[in-house]
Amino acid sequence: MSKDMDRRKFLGVASGTTLAAFTLGEGIAHAAPAVSTAIAINGASGGRTFDGVGGLSGGGGTSRLLFDYPATQQAQILDYLFKPNYAASLQILKVEIGSDSNSTNGAEASHMRSRTDQNYTRGYEWWLMEQAHARNPNIKFYGLQWGAPGWFTGGFWSDDNITYIMNWIGHAKSDHGLTIDYIGGWNESGYNKAWYEKLKAAIKSHGFSTKVVASDEAGWNVVTDMTSDATFNSSIDIVGSHYPVTDARIPPAAALNLGKPLWASESGSQGYDKGAKALAHNLNRNYVAGKMTADINWSLIAAWYPTLPFAGDGLMLAEEPWSGYYYVAKSIWAMAHTAQFTQPGWKYLDSGCGYLGGNSVNGSYVTLKSTNGKDYSMIIETMSVSAAQTASFTVSGGLSTGIVHVWASNFSSTSGSAYFVHQQDITPSGGKFSLTLQPGYLYSLTTTTGQGKGTVTSPASSGLALPYRENFDGYATGKLARYYSDLAGAFETAAAGGGRSGNSLRQVITTAPIAWHSGSPTPPITVVGDPNWTNYTVSVDVLLEKAGYVELIGNLTSQVRLGGAAVGYHLRITNTGAWTLFKEANNNNTIVDTKMASGTATFSLNTWHTLALTMARGNVQAFINGTRVANINDSTYTKGQFAFLVSKWVNAQFDNVSVVSA
Repeated sequence: MSKDMDRRKFLGVASGTTLAAFTLGEGIAHAAPAVSTAIAINGASGGRTFDGVGGLSGGGGTSRLLFDYPATQQAQILDYLFKPNYAASLQILKVEIGSDSNSTNGAEASHMRSRTDQNYTRGYEWWLMEQAHARNPNIKFYGLQWGAPGWFTGGFWSDDNITYIMNWIGHAKSDHGLTIDYIGGWNESGYNKAWYEKLKAAIKSHGFSTKVVASDEAGWNVVTDMTSDATFNSSIDIVGSHYPVTDARIPPAAALNLGKPLWASESGSQGYDKGAKALAHNLNRNYVAGKMTADINWSLIAAWYPTLPFAGDGLMLAEEPWSGYYYVAKSIWAMAHTAQFTQPGWKYLDSGCGYLGGNSVNGSYVTLKSTNGKDYSMIIETMSVSAAQTASFTVSGGLSTGIVHVWASNFSSTSGSAYFVHQQDITPSGGKFSLTLQPGYLYSLTTTTGQGKGTVTSPASSGLALPYRENFDGYATGKLARYYSDLAGAFETAAAGGGRSGNSLRQVITTAPIAWHSGSPTPPITVVGDPNWTNYTVSVDVLLEKAGYVELIGNLTSQVRLGGAAVGYHLRITNTGAWTLFKEANNNNTIVDTKMASGTATFSLNTWHTLALTMARGNVQAFINGTRVANINDSTYTKGQFAFLVSKWVNAQFDNVSVVSA
């Protein structure tokens, strides 16, 4: 799906085996008669190989704030995501290969900002993959691009990009000890057959085992060319589609006939709690409806500021690094019901996969067999029904007829104690047993043991206290600054210019990246602070290195991805000293700027100047070099964060940041 469409709006247009009941509100349920289902769990049944379930970090700065969490809470969050048999127990981690351009709600750092620049420590995805691997050495890694650096000759589908990807895969191993298992092309941007063929050839020539996924977009258009072109077909290992949740988007017969794994290579885009029912629904029905053997949720974790697009879409919430607060959501336990009871390499048993009562409105079930040939697990969901059902099971085909352990979650409840609860075990008689299925529940039945529910709790939520000050001198150069979230461009610590000692925060991207879809409207901008700050003064020293302008933004309430608007009060000054105070709004993805005041001040390049905004009790004041230049009564925006913005694509520096109550 193109994120040029609203994710939730897209998912809400659904019917049949779709998510309509969940995207329009948890309380909606299909009326259904009492149902009884007989299920054959036959170990000799055919079925496809399960490849895993996972989460996606990227497609924006989705994990940015997790990187800044206090060490104790950071480790707890990572355990909830990746530690086996603890919570979500994710089996795949998909990450964005950065380009320094806005890819939804943030920019990920590029590892090659020019043909000769290479740095394989930038950003936080390397760190995140290391943390995931430390908790689960068997986790699979998957890389995908949303944008690319602007220095490529020939654009995205170029030989330069093949080199870019080969370097990323190679240095993941050499620098971080990480094997990249899967690689894609350009997110939701079509495909280029010749380029994919070159990509596959390069992977082979480098001796990598990485498998190629195509084409990471909605639908299955790539299947037509794979079917008709044997050379292209041989370059693709896995067919990945985005949001294949409607009847019209499930794999066609031609995809199934390829004999290759079919994946929901991006799914989700739901709130951390509200989305649990949809997630439970999809994890089963991907296979029942379309024989898809992997599901990757966008996003891994909602760890970005709530002022940015798609706030709260993820498996759990972590948006307060200063307090350490996080929220373990229903979606974590929806994932656990599959991930803690399966492993990649297990086989689906088609005899044990289907719809309860033979009808999709009643719920669904899937059964998977362990590689040991004996153990099995079944996951059953009744998300869309309003009455209890019964199911009877017959086990055969060499599978264990021993004790069946039952775990259940009541996702109609708002109590954490109702999720992922070990129920009374069942002892089959002659390989047969039965179970009453409650409406709105997710069940896991298994002959395996070792599952567990993490119980560590978060500290309380609290605001970022004022005064807030930052001079960047406590960092090495080339690093992210704590709490600063880049939406476009790259702001990193650097030696201060203009004859000043110590460090500054510098915008370093000077060539327009190859943007993904709507990324191009966004100039370099970084956002920081507590969205609930009100009645404050923010000030910063700025140094503009080249002709252009810089902005100090206050009471930032939202950033609009499609149009690029940073909604709030802006104080802009150019290299000529012309300044403007204006308020920015968004109107149907169009930026609407309303000038409040303007003038001229003394300003020169490569020289430090001080900008400040005071926003308090319906009054906005602007200051340049300590002189008040505007005093306007306006109460359009009464609270929010602050941000620094730089015109495209010039270097500028920021230092001595201060936010105090006003």
